[in-house]
Amino acid sequence: MIKYSRRIKSSHIVSILTALLLTVLVIIPQTGCSNKEPVSKSDFCLDTSCEITIYDMEDMSQDKAEQTLERTYEQIRGYENLLSKTVEGSDVYRINHAEGRTTEVSAETAEVLDTALLMGELSDKAFDITVGSLTELWDFKSENPDVPADKDIKKALETVGLGKLHVSGTSVSLDDKGTLLDLGGVAKGYIADRAGEYLEAQGVTRAIVNLGGNISVIGEKEDNTPWNIGIERPYSDRSEIIGSIKVADQTIVTSGIYERQFVKNGVRYHHVLDPQTGYPAETDLEAVTVTAVKGNSGFCDALSTACLIMGRDDAMELIRKLQQEYPEMKLEAALIDKNDEITQTDGMELELVKE
Repeated sequence: MIKYSRRIKSSHIVSILTALLLTVLVIIPQTGCSNKEPVSKSDFCLDTSCEITIYDMEDMSQDKAEQTLERTYEQIRGYENLLSKTVEGSDVYRINHAEGRTTEVSAETAEVLDTALLMGELSDKAFDITVGSLTELWDFKSENPDVPADKDIKKALETVGLGKLHVSGTSVSLDDKGTLLDLGGVAKGYIADRAGEYLEAQGVTRAIVNLGGNISVIGEKEDNTPWNIGIERPYSDRSEIIGSIKVADQTIVTSGIYERQFVKNGVRYHHVLDPQTGYPAETDLEAVTVTAVKGNSGFCDALSTACLIMGRDDAMELIRKLQQEYPEMKLEAALIDKNDEITQTDGMELELVKE
């Protein structure tokens, strides 16, 4: 029997709420017995800041590591050009503009769609990628964002529903011409998985892939101990750490309701939309962090979003169910609610920094 609802309450909670979202600092102490220096490359892609660091690979040299990183980012942009709804000619763009006709897509796109449909089923439709018409109404990137008209939201809701999406192999169709797909809750995790696989195929044995909070960890530190993934204290200019998680050959994904938000007439609106109402989800959670064995970042990406929408109790029930159904994933989670409490699965072990 798996035990749950291990809760923590401390003066650090307000800091953790923001820190667990996206700002993750990787602390890698170097051992003195190696002449190999880590090689990193940062870039802006997938609409976020990304950083990949190689710590060891077969016949590692500065030039070889730099070439590998450059090619990894080329892979990332290639997947972005398949999965982005805004890139003209992408698979998702073509599906959204097919007006109901069947669209042939890549095997990679079909795989992402299958993962999204699976999470939609597992979460009782809390996770739904057919919300594209809704996400177009809510422009959280605008300098002067506004709340869409209720009539427009209701009209967009008529196009939402996983039952409208059909995937058979690499053939995809939408029943409603107005339905639009948005893979924002699953694509980045999938791409993190593929980036990690590519690095390993190039002989990389130790590395960290950080795609804006979707983290894939390859191997362990040189002394065969786990990496420490530090959680940054918010409002500190990335100068303070409040906690850490020890990981090796794992993925870590965090979703939070304040990644993108705005205040209008005293009301705060966040970007995580409820596919049932069309409005920001009314959830008791502020953030959800999910960890698993590496290669499951796409699944964890969708799961963390679904949990955020579902709320603490239903989310923990879902995670318990998935731990039993997918034991090979070794899923763990930390949920932060609006009462400033952290609920963790027993294997999560988020360690707070002592005052």
